[in-house]
Amino acid sequence: MTVLARDLVLEHFRWDQGHADVWAVFRDAEAMAAVVAGLVAPFRDARVTAVCGIESRGFLLGGAAAVALGAGFVPIRKSGSLFPGDKVVRRTPPDYRRRRHTLRMQRGSLGVGDRVVLVDDWIETGSQAATARAMAEECGAGWLGCSVVVDQLAEERRALLGPVHALLTARELPAPAG
Repeated sequence: MTVLARDLVLEHFRWDQGHADVWAVFRDAEAMAAVVAGLVAPFRDARVTAVCGIESRGFLLGGAAAVALGAGFVPIRKSGSLFPGDKVVRRTPPDYRRRRHTLRMQRGSLGVGDRVVLVDDWIETGSQAATARAMAEECGAGWLGCSVVVDQLAEERRALLGPVHALLTARELPAPAG
């Protein structure tokens, strides 16, 4: 299934004004189903209890992955959006654009005994994923790793995240036109 997912991502992938665009994958039901199946495959037997997803594509992919794994979904929101209740709040290290984000997760969403996976579309610096891991562990949850569509993470950053599974690497994407 991962090979099919990889091929469908490549089929739908495009560059738009220098920015990677994977949104067309979500419009195709077959591609979306294959991508979700590929993302959850490495964790199918890991007894995952919660899937975290970072706003915004992480909500889409993480929610679908949670359903596929029979687990709950835990949203991690960026600042500036409504999110009631007691929260774990952390600021990320700089991302690929040198921006720092404030991430928030409802404190009661995770606890001791939870087994957590982060699902997202792309990982480059790992700053948001490492922050999500710290938030989950602050709540007492166990971190199982990350599953992403595209992996562009530098080797030296991997130790911060645990296992990182991907459908494809950024090197496998077609080069931008022009």
